[in-house]
Amino acid sequence: MHMDIGSLDRRRFLRGSGVALALPWLESVAGALRPAGRGARRTRFACIYFPDGVPMPLAADPAYQDWAWFPHGAGREFTFTRCLEPLEPLRSDLTILSGLSHPSARGIHGHSNADQFLTGAATGPRGDYHNSISLDQEFAAHVGSETRFASLVMSTDGGTGTPRGAQTLSFDRNGRAIPAANRPKKIFDALFVTSDADAARRLALEQSALDDLLADAKALRSKLSAGDQRALDEYLDSVRETEQKIEKAKRWVDIPLPKVDAGPLDLEITPDDPRAYLQAMYGLMHLAFQTDSTRVATYQIGRENGIGQSDHLSRAVGFPLAHQLTHETKKPDGWKNFGTYCRFLSEELGRFVSKLKATPEPSGEGNMLDNTLVLFGSASSAFHLSRNYPLILLGGSNMGFAHGRYLNFAGAGAYAGGWDGGTEPWQLEFANDEVPLANLFVTMLQRLGVPAESFADSTKALLLE
Repeated sequence: MHMDIGSLDRRRFLRGSGVALALPWLESVAGALRPAGRGARRTRFACIYFPDGVPMPLAADPAYQDWAWFPHGAGREFTFTRCLEPLEPLRSDLTILSGLSHPSARGIHGHSNADQFLTGAATGPRGDYHNSISLDQEFAAHVGSETRFASLVMSTDGGTGTPRGAQTLSFDRNGRAIPAANRPKKIFDALFVTSDADAARRLALEQSALDDLLADAKALRSKLSAGDQRALDEYLDSVRETEQKIEKAKRWVDIPLPKVDAGPLDLEITPDDPRAYLQAMYGLMHLAFQTDSTRVATYQIGRENGIGQSDHLSRAVGFPLAHQLTHETKKPDGWKNFGTYCRFLSEELGRFVSKLKATPEPSGEGNMLDNTLVLFGSASSAFHLSRNYPLILLGGSNMGFAHGRYLNFAGAGAYAGGWDGGTEPWQLEFANDEVPLANLFVTMLQRLGVPAESFADSTKALLLE
């Protein structure tokens, strides 16, 4: 087949079902082109990420007793500080972990570490950027065919953000960021409101456009350099993913959407009303799980570096900017102010998890929390420090998780204290290497029903007994 490379239309897109593909920019053509079924037991996974770390005052600091984020004590003998106190009613449903982090990110400034929270990839502090598949998408690949939506990806700021400034937790198998939704009404409508009566015809048109794209790509391959062939192969992976999405959409097009009532959720809410906004986003996750619209959800509460509307969520407790609180811990009541914001996040997490616990399991006995694993955490602990991630694992009792513990893998070597204006904690030398967070991810995947032996840079499954 003869093909005029200069005639290729790189702007050929698929639209309508959340899919957009175009031929990648290839060096070889740069001279010719110019930029122009349901099982008996369902398992579910939700991840909620918060930026900027947590309060970690020194033990000698008067604020230590009340406002250190990590509990006092260890094992089953621990007490919550005021940061996590709202979770006390869920004590038997959660495990708090310290001393876990991603080895590839331990020397990275805390403004650049959210990208790898669920991937463990060596995204690096600068230069070339390559990510890998996120934990939620690994699980979605296992269960996503059983639900209308493979996963629900949300964030307060929406979209993808920038490399090392992610506004999404989710990355596909090629490490491409998956855009996050941030408008509650739009999310609700996508999940539960039929807005296109001509969906079948539209899907047929998209299949036709996809066939054209494949023809372009296959005819082009023989004319490319080895490097561009690799880039095109990655593109074809995206095409195959799109084919699968279209085929799946065809199977669901005639199945009615669930009839649900938004109830007390204000779907027109914005982050200008932080508490109600978080409740709406959590409420959408609950509805999506309850109707089995998806079994995988991520929500990034905020991006790092105090950028975006998410930084204003601290208005819920009387502070103008959330990130600023991390810089002012040496001021009077600094730890208390930072801890008060963390307490607000704990309150809303507790509200969501309690709602899961109060909802009977639609597909069997017990409640929804029994079959839902919730990971809550951050990729920073102390000021800009990409170590000792603050993590809480909740739910999943039917998956074999025994909770009610604080598992401290950090030991006595964990950094604590605020920033004194000199060397930042992330620049310090540490004797301990910590446990790879991916070890926990392997355990989570296995308990969720995925036959995984490894993930990212894991060394073994983490024993939680």
